[in-house]
Amino acid sequence: MIILFLSLAGGLGAGTRFIVDGLISARAGNSLPLGTFLINVSGSLLLGLLVGAALSGRISSEWQLITGAGFLGGYTTFSTASVETVRLLQCRRPIWAVLYGAGTAVAAAVAAAVGITCARF
Repeated sequence: MIILFLSLAGGLGAGTRFIVDGLISARAGNSLPLGTFLINVSGSLLLGLLVGAALSGRISSEWQLITGAGFLGGYTTFSTASVETVRLLQCRRPIWAVLYGAGTAVAAAVAAAVGITCARF
C-alpha cells in the first residue's frame, strides 16, 4: 500500500511542479529559470521541515517516505536545474550559469537547514 501512496504522491508533486513553474514563468518570463530555482528552494525548505519533524518524532516514517520521497521527490528537480545551467552556458551566459548553478545549490541547502531548525522547535 505504501508503494501506491508513494507513487500517487510523486505524481501529485510532479503535477504541482508543472503548475507552479508555469505560473512563475508566465509572470517572470523565460530569460532566467526562476521557476525551477524557486521550486527547488521551496522543496528543500519543505523537506527540511519534514525531516525536522521526523527527527523530533512528530511524524511516522511512512508519512516521511510518502511526502518526502514521493511528493517532494516529484516536486523538486535537480536534473532540470542542471540542464538549465548548461542551457545558460550554451546561450553564452557563463556568469548567469555559474550564479544559477551555485546559487541553487547554496539556497537549497540553506533552506533545508532552516526547515530542519524550525521544525525541531
